[in-house]
Amino acid sequence: MRLLFAAGVMLASMMMPRPGYALSADEVVSKANLAAFYAGDDGRSQARMIIVDAQGRKQTRQFTLLRRTLEPGGDQQMLVFFSRPSDVRGTVFRVEKKVSRDDDRWLYLPGLDLLKRISAGDKRTSFVGSHFFYEDVSGRNLAEDNFTLESETDNHYQIGATPKDPDGVEFSAYRVWIDKQTWLPSKVEYRDHQGQTYRRVETIKVETIDGYPTVLRSKISDLNSGGYTLMEFRGVHYNLGLPESLFSERSMRQPPVKYLK
Repeated sequence: MRLLFAAGVMLASMMMPRPGYALSADEVVSKANLAAFYAGDDGRSQARMIIVDAQGRKQTRQFTLLRRTLEPGGDQQMLVFFSRPSDVRGTVFRVEKKVSRDDDRWLYLPGLDLLKRISAGDKRTSFVGSHFFYEDVSGRNLAEDNFTLESETDNHYQIGATPKDPDGVEFSAYRVWIDKQTWLPSKVEYRDHQGQTYRRVETIKVETIDGYPTVLRSKISDLNSGGYTLMEFRGVHYNLGLPESLFSERSMRQPPVKYLK
């Protein structure tokens, strides 16, 4: 249920522990990855996005998120059903998350009865007009970045990350602060190719639900434009026994009402 921190918690190639630190960067990122994306065997939540542009104009998006884990730290299935406002009602986003290759992503547009595949090249573009990217929803491939444990305090690990293919993304690096108690990222900052911080992800509210620390409110900011998106979750539940057959093209065209309540 932690779609908002996708880019900040990915596992890269194995690294030896640095002198003075009890854990290596890959160990810290691995724990954060599990905490942020793999709570429970599956999960459901209701969510609202409040999108604010540079002029202060607001839009909202409401949706239900269903997620099923095939293997902890491994492949996952995800469905996002939009209910409000009316112009996005019935829109469905589906992800088949693959750790060994690019994820499969589709967007169903009910007004056109169109099932659109999201190409790998579009994964870092806006998700339904928000400041989230498609990749933020399903997560960045675990092997696409190199990680360094930069510092450690009583409360946080500070991780630095650089992409292995810098020409394939809009950022040159990012930094993640991971909470030692919850293992959730509390902040992520992205730098552009000029070294300027241009994007920030912040955790605002965390509660423990069914034994799992869960982000209930977060914010993504575009520091260049001044716009931002707030994400709020409610009705979060884990370990519901969601069937594998639920995560299909059929469910995109005929939403499974019993699982959306």
